[in-house]
Amino acid sequence: MAILTKLPRAAALLGGVLLAGCATVTEDDGLLASTPIVHALERETAEVVEVARFSNMQPGAPLPAEWLGWGLNSGKRQTEYRLVHTAAGTALEGLADRAGTGLYRRVRVDPQRHPMLEWSWRVENLIPGANLRVASREDSSARLVVSFHGDPEKLDFHDRVQLRLAKVFAGESLPYAMLIYVWSNKIPVETALPSPQIDRIRMVVVESGDGRVGQWLKYRRNVFEDYRRAFGEEPSDIVAVGMLTDSDNTQQVARSYYGDITLRAP
Repeated sequence: MAILTKLPRAAALLGGVLLAGCATVTEDDGLLASTPIVHALERETAEVVEVARFSNMQPGAPLPAEWLGWGLNSGKRQTEYRLVHTAAGTALEGLADRAGTGLYRRVRVDPQRHPMLEWSWRVENLIPGANLRVASREDSSARLVVSFHGDPEKLDFHDRVQLRLAKVFAGESLPYAMLIYVWSNKIPVETALPSPQIDRIRMVVVESGDGRVGQWLKYRRNVFEDYRRAFGEEPSDIVAVGMLTDSDNTQQVARSYYGDITLRAP
């Protein structure tokens, strides 16, 4: 995720400038990408929320218009996402050749009512040298990204500086918080750790090492409880779900396949 690798140093510099000017911000002021989503969408009410049903799509067909790219304005090489045929049916392939852009779909879901997140993926290779704890090597073959809204009044000065810098480097705003389920090279499963670039992004390791590379794997996570464990607060609405296959920091090639994604009641 090289979009954000300059944040720690840049945040310190900008923070000093803002403090010198006695700048204060007490409202959203366009800071959060999640704010317009909650204004535009009604909460989902079905027992099962179909975030992605790739298995019902045709290989080679264009993705539906509601699937949007993230990081496309950053000047980075783009990860290629396309519908392909696999032994498990149609899936979304993510191919990152020294690239690191994401794909997401906007939704609005109450995580207390629909806490169970289910998905499947298959990773074709781990990325040599990748390390989720080090900003300059923070790559992963597979990430499932869940974005949340929240009360902007809870964001402290440091959070606001980082979010504004992220917008500068990525070319677009971030939501209030992001919870990322990730495949790590070595970090143990169930480890929850902050992004080395921005504190409003937390990662949960759901797979580690190469023992199950090349296999279709299914996951079921209580995203409500995972958020509380990672951030130490109650989550507000989920506003987007997406995926990220990235290898830009290590300048390697990564390929993964993503299956269907749902949110459901317990």
